[in-house]
Amino acid sequence: MNKIQNRQRLKSFKKTFPPIPKNWQGILWSCNIKKLDWEKDKNYIIHQVLMYGDLKDISLLFKIYSRKQVREIFKKNPMKIYTPQNFNFIKKIILDIKGKTLFPEKYVATLY
Repeated sequence: MNKIQNRQRLKSFKKTFPPIPKNWQGILWSCNIKKLDWEKDKNYIIHQVLMYGDLKDISLLFKIYSRKQVREIFKKNPMKIYTPQNFNFIKKIILDIKGKTLFPEKYVATLY
């Protein structure tokens, strides 16, 4: 994909998606949500919503990003923000990742 096609894709992406919900400011607490971009900041948004959001927030996340995209971000770009319980819940229940060895030390901020 060349640069022009990529810019056009990003423009249509921004038109398709709504602004980040204002009630997510608490979830995305370390950034101003007005400055976040669904595409550029998807690693941060996905991990923060998985860790700090409720099931409604996670449901909205899956309307913005496909389950496959969320799963790939979770596996390939770990963030060390999860509790052991949240890590296992997200991995096994929400994302249905089974049989894959994901190292908790890459995800879990504290082991106790």
